[in-house]
Amino acid sequence: MKVEVIRAWPRRFDTVTVELPDGALLADAVRLAGFAGDPDITGYAIHGVVARAETALHEGDRVELLRPLTVDPKEARRRRARKD
Repeated sequence: MKVEVIRAWPRRFDTVTVELPDGALLADAVRLAGFAGDPDITGYAIHGVVARAETALHEGDRVELLRPLTVDPKEARRRRARKD
């Protein structure tokens, strides 16, 4: 099965499509994509839904590698509101 693994930052991203056997886990896809051990990864999602490394994958899944927030979302909204 083919699965897409995405690692993103503001204004850029890396995407790798990997071929995995049926029954593969999210951790297998991350390892095969070459992103295992990245210290910036704080979690995972599949199609935007939070997942764990032990989650089984399906054909066409999009695995997203999550990073810590750099700004509290509430504070970011306040800053944008002050600029208007």
